[in-house]
Amino acid sequence: MTRTTNARIAGFTYLFYIAVAFPSMVLLERAAGGEGIAAKLASIARHATDVRLAAVFTVFSGFSALVLAVTLYAITRDVDRDLAMLGLTFRVAEGVAGGLAIRRPLELLWLAMAAGPNAPDAAAAHTLGAFLLMGQGAGSGANFFAMGSTFFSWLLLRGRLVPVPLAWLGVAASVLLVVVQPLQLAGLLTGLGWSIWMPMLVFELALALWLLIKGVQA
Repeated sequence: MTRTTNARIAGFTYLFYIAVAFPSMVLLERAAGGEGIAAKLASIARHATDVRLAAVFTVFSGFSALVLAVTLYAITRDVDRDLAMLGLTFRVAEGVAGGLAIRRPLELLWLAMAAGPNAPDAAAAHTLGAFLLMGQGAGSGANFFAMGSTFFSWLLLRGRLVPVPLAWLGVAASVLLVVVQPLQLAGLLTGLGWSIWMPMLVFELALALWLLIKGVQA
């Protein structure tokens, strides 16, 4: 495919990714509402359809990451093939990690709706629920995403493939996630929530529209 075609596909995929990833997070957060593990599991049981729909959206999110890995590599490889390959590798890892993450909400759904002789007792269900709920939210896939986005944003900037301010926004938003997310995992930064993702959201929306309308410069 030509560079222009790859740019158009990447732009559409960015928008599609946002359109499926954001509703997936909203559905899962709504499904797991409530105070305490028992209340959260009861809420998940009541919102079984939301959980299953979120799992489907997660599948498409993984597909989107893989498509972006290939198309962004095709766009940026002439700038620096090695860095572009690193970006591709991280985005592929993001897609794989996202695919593996499908199991967690489905496991929570099974636990919330388990009945009969094979169902765990209340104490076991509470322990398992606490463990599974602890892993909800941005996981390892988000860390791979941040690294891949950093490499590709830098290549877009270095190659002047998109407007310089837009590329700098991508670099800054990506580096912010690369730095903050490990600190959050270590418990050194708390209370930021999804606010650290806002610069990335603005960047990806702007980049998607630019790629769809203007493509990339030679």
